[in-house]
Amino acid sequence: MPLALLALAISAFGIGTTEFVMMGLLPNVAEDLGTSVPTAGYLVSAYALGVVIGAPLLTALGSRIPRKRMLVLLMAVFTVGNLASALAPGFGTLIAGRLLAGLPHGAFFGVGAVVAARLVREGRQARAVATMFLGLTVANIVGVPAATLLGQHLGWRATFLVVAAIGLVAMAALAKLIPPLPAEERTGLGRELRALGNRQVLLGLLTTVFGFAGIFAVYSYLASMMTEVTGFSETSVTLVLALFGIGMTLGALVAGPLTDRALRPTLYGSLAALTVVLAVFHFTAEVKWAALVSVVLIGAVGFMTTTPLQMLVMNKAQQAPTLAAASNQSAFNLANAGGAWVGGLALAAGWGWTSPTLVGALLAAVGLIVAVTAGLLDRGARDSSRIVARSAQADAGTDTGAHSDTAVASKSLG
Repeated sequence: MPLALLALAISAFGIGTTEFVMMGLLPNVAEDLGTSVPTAGYLVSAYALGVVIGAPLLTALGSRIPRKRMLVLLMAVFTVGNLASALAPGFGTLIAGRLLAGLPHGAFFGVGAVVAARLVREGRQARAVATMFLGLTVANIVGVPAATLLGQHLGWRATFLVVAAIGLVAMAALAKLIPPLPAEERTGLGRELRALGNRQVLLGLLTTVFGFAGIFAVYSYLASMMTEVTGFSETSVTLVLALFGIGMTLGALVAGPLTDRALRPTLYGSLAALTVVLAVFHFTAEVKWAALVSVVLIGAVGFMTTTPLQMLVMNKAQQAPTLAAASNQSAFNLANAGGAWVGGLALAAGWGWTSPTLVGALLAAVGLIVAVTAGLLDRGARDSSRIVARSAQADAGTDTGAHSDTAVASKSLG
């Protein structure tokens, strides 16, 4: 794998850390800024809103900017957003800082996914994309717990200063390791949006929303399940969350090769497995060892869906793979918010602490139905989808493994 993928993974590590660390710092922020924990929870929503808004907007605005420069610019916005968060004098300005930090999230992964795919030879694109996402999973194992402890001992502002420093390191790595990659030829935002309106792309985004909502219906309340049902102490929850991150990493490692070999079967299998594991977790949550195994499995099969979903929308968007990949990140964040909301409704209805597991299983099953429906509609159609490269030699030189005008071609998706 090219070293350039390391730069993308470092960037993903920083993004993953700042995205999830706020959940562990809410009590500290609330106390320091004189607000309640539920109100401080808007800081999580502000970041997610930034992702949803920024993914299509920044991707479209930057469509004519060479990709390497675009990646560096996006990480610069990310770094400024975290620095603004660290220096925020009040709650309102902290909300603005979190929104700013979230704006480049989806666009970065959209551009980064296309760049990763173009850095390797045909047949290894999914592995390259999965390698970038490894930074996100490692953040949940190492970055988030370490940043949370740092914030608890030195103050939450120190956490965002460190994340800003990671952003600077990522910018330097991107500038040094990513080869020059000019922007694709475009005919304007209208063409981008028309390509994004492809039925298969829309069904892929819908699969993301339902499938990943199933994960977050459970993950959002995992800490409470572990303490209220399984019987773990509050101090052990960090270990449980780290196990979830380990599962995510295992899923990402497996998803790349499987997706390169058979995209749709990998997507079907991971969604089906997620449905089953979430349903089983409803019963295993009461047994400590079984609950821990279930947590790892949920992280693994859940994150196995990310690579095939990302590759699917990129391949099917044809003329706008970057915008489609970025929009998929918006879909992931909609799933985050929607899953937490639906899981919360089950709890509010008095169905018990494990009720979000069954809600999550139902949502994952709906995602599977949408994915299978999309596959049936696509069956028999000739797949001409391509992640188009304007000029491989101009893009990356002879040592990057990129090919000519149709450098990154999708495998059959039928």
